[in-house]
Amino acid sequence: MLTAMFLAALILITVHSQETEETITYTQCTDGYEWDPVRQRCKDIDECEIVPDACKGGMKCVNHYGGYLCLPRTAQIIVNEREEAAAESTSGRNNVIRRTPADPHRAPPNPTHQIQCAAGYEQSDHNVCQDIDECATGTHNCRTDQVCVNLRGSFSCQCPPGYQKRGDQCVDIDECTLPPYCHHRCVNTPGSYYCQCNAGFQLASNNHTCVDINECDANNPCAQQCYNILGSFICQCNPGFELSSDRINCEDTDECRTSSYICQYQCVNEPGKFSCVCPEGYQVVGGRTCQDINECETTNECREDEICWNYHGGFRCYPRNPCQEPYVLTSENRCVCPVSNAICRELPYSVVYKYMSIRSDRTVPSDIFQIQATTIYPNTINTFRIKSGNENGEFYLRQTSAVSAMLVLVKSLSGPREHIVDLEMLTVNSLNYRTSSVLRLTIIVGPYAF
Repeated sequence: MLTAMFLAALILITVHSQETEETITYTQCTDGYEWDPVRQRCKDIDECEIVPDACKGGMKCVNHYGGYLCLPRTAQIIVNEREEAAAESTSGRNNVIRRTPADPHRAPPNPTHQIQCAAGYEQSDHNVCQDIDECATGTHNCRTDQVCVNLRGSFSCQCPPGYQKRGDQCVDIDECTLPPYCHHRCVNTPGSYYCQCNAGFQLASNNHTCVDINECDANNPCAQQCYNILGSFICQCNPGFELSSDRINCEDTDECRTSSYICQYQCVNEPGKFSCVCPEGYQVVGGRTCQDINECETTNECREDEICWNYHGGFRCYPRNPCQEPYVLTSENRCVCPVSNAICRELPYSVVYKYMSIRSDRTVPSDIFQIQATTIYPNTINTFRIKSGNENGEFYLRQTSAVSAMLVLVKSLSGPREHIVDLEMLTVNSLNYRTSSVLRLTIIVGPYAF
């Protein structure tokens, strides 16, 4: 337990007057005490109340008899009340004024001699010692970077807030080296400091804490979709777009460049999407595939004497009567040369007209058409051959039975083009009977492989 006793000395000043026979005694309190006119005694000065920032470094100020103590904030203080009373009682005495009985109520006149005051005090107009405010009179010796604080009988040179004394000088307190004041970053300044936040954060109202900035609400920087995250944000793009190198703007995704098989014919890129188109004569099916349009069913432009033949990517009109002299039409697409006509003896007995369509660049070898005898005679032998239209060797005729043969494509054909191939069936018997029939096959090769 810390105890202390500060006893104030009494300065007795005696003033003699020539006009009256009386003695006036004044009481002067020592440092740390002041006169209490009500209680008529010296009382302790609470320096902790009047001295700004009396204790440094987190210490607490504890007033004591005639002074004060700087103690840790966790210290326990035990005050001895008897010592405190004794200290106050001995710190001064009542003024003693002795008057003659002749005029006990007459106030004492102003003394003609000056009274002696302690250092830091001066005589007032009422002949009492009063404190000298050195800070107001300019009689202090504080430096220009210090603050003068008046005390009872003295003064104190203190440093302004944010500074601390080091010798006779005031040096800046680096608050940033003390326990953390700032949430993120501390910036020291002369006599003060301020806090800064990392990117994506801003100071709260207490100027110490950092709170996240919702960039998506404050000022959406993203071109399309914005998602706030702690201390930052991320941008995303709508389907069909992708983030550019700045991670903010969105660029159209050219789906047509990602794959050459995305569309069967042609891919058309559009902002945020793509579409497939097909060439003339085709229509888009399922968004990507091209399907042939049967113009003969939708827009038949052939004449009455023509038949419409649809092929991959278009159509053609062929005469309903394809027969040429001396042949005559006996049934649909069948022409017969009459035996009564002498010219017909050297010509095939019949010519049948057939039409077929194949896609361009079809894989080979490929069976494409079968020819078969419609009338079978007993004791006859049938042979098949390509009579014309195979000058470049694109086809091969393979006999599959006694009455049929298969036309095989052995070289790939590119369209659009038309091939007319005559397939002949020669029939003979043991009696030297001989006849032939021709199937005139018109092969239309489409412009595309679909």
